[in-house]
Amino acid sequence: MKSEIQLKNSNCSVIITDGELLSFKKEDIEFIHQKGSRGWRNSDDEMFPIIGPTSKNNFNVHTKKGIAKQDQHGLLRELNYSLVSINKDSANFIKKYKKNTKIKNSKFPKKSSEEELFWPYDFTFQKNFKLKKDLLKIEFIIISEIGMPFMLGYHPAFLLSNSGKETLETEALKISIKDVYTAGSHAFPVFNSDKITLKNIDKNDLKITTKGFNNFMLWTEVDNMLCIEPITQYTSYTDQKFSEKNMSLSKGINRFSVQFKIL
Repeated sequence: MKSEIQLKNSNCSVIITDGELLSFKKEDIEFIHQKGSRGWRNSDDEMFPIIGPTSKNNFNVHTKKGIAKQDQHGLLRELNYSLVSINKDSANFIKKYKKNTKIKNSKFPKKSSEEELFWPYDFTFQKNFKLKKDLLKIEFIIISEIGMPFMLGYHPAFLLSNSGKETLETEALKISIKDVYTAGSHAFPVFNSDKITLKNIDKNDLKITTKGFNNFMLWTEVDNMLCIEPITQYTSYTDQKFSEKNMSLSKGINRFSVQFKIL
């Protein structure tokens, strides 16, 4: 049975179930895409240690410790979070993985030919939520062997008005929902940016600020939701032959964060 956690302050509330962000509201106005609605089956997820598909390379990822088997967006999402701590405005979760442990691939056999996945490094992955006034901060802490190759992406989905009229703005770009549609399955890339603002038409705008990611990709196929995804690497320009050459390398402890601020 899934365990629901609620965080609250004077004007905002958050609902989390087993580490997944299900709701972020200000005065009962929802900002997060709701599970079961058109567009995407989840409300948020993580992509680790791989972003993007691997099928063209027979699901292989090359590392100094040998070839790993990874499906699209990595095996982290196949693991379950454990609750570490909770209080009225924060909650901390963790996933732990032991190297070379075979993990059942939930996409097999309908969406993948690879039945089991594995990674040749130990790691722990922490996801920490902190609610403040008009702001939700999510921190990711990855603890692993120094030099472990990885990619990290955070994949939240935001509730839209179903009009297709929302826009997004960075310091250099103004992006329409039509632009995101046109990018299709590759997702619309936003490079060298740690801030992006979702300009809503039926509620307050939402400013997303990151540390450690430095890029975003944007994806949707419907007018009622939009995925605004902080990423360390944009992989649609690669040949899927992942190696240390196109991945980040662990410092032992790596920290990343995302903030959603209601304007």
